[in-house]
Amino acid sequence: MNAQQALTFVEQRGVVLASARGKAPTLTEAIVGAPIKGSWWGHPEGKRIFAVLSEVQEHDDILVCRLLGGKLTLVHRRLWPAVAALAGELPANALARVRQLHTASGKHVNQEVPFPQWLPPDAAAQARGLDPVRAREALGL
Repeated sequence: MNAQQALTFVEQRGVVLASARGKAPTLTEAIVGAPIKGSWWGHPEGKRIFAVLSEVQEHDDILVCRLLGGKLTLVHRRLWPAVAALAGELPANALARVRQLHTASGKHVNQEVPFPQWLPPDAAAQARGLDPVRAREALGL
């Protein structure tokens, strides 16, 4: 699976886990087309997984947060109104946008942008009329 296919995967499912196992599909396993035993970093296709995962996470239509069980979760833009509609019910750290920065020394550092600073006005407007029950269903909560 290449980056465009991975973006389509996230768009179709709406909510996926980056690499953890849980009640949502896992993008790293979708990229290689099979379950991954242990860490994907040690997988024979680890470099390709990293490249595809990084490109997807950096896409403007993808929110990377810790929505599901505190694990890195990718939420497609079409579901951002559902995220916003449930903001009062969810922990603040679950709604912060997580961006991975690469430092000059080669380290990866997470930068978190708190909700609602990352939320576009159109998604905020759509959230106002959204039923919380339907929002939870859309997000798989």
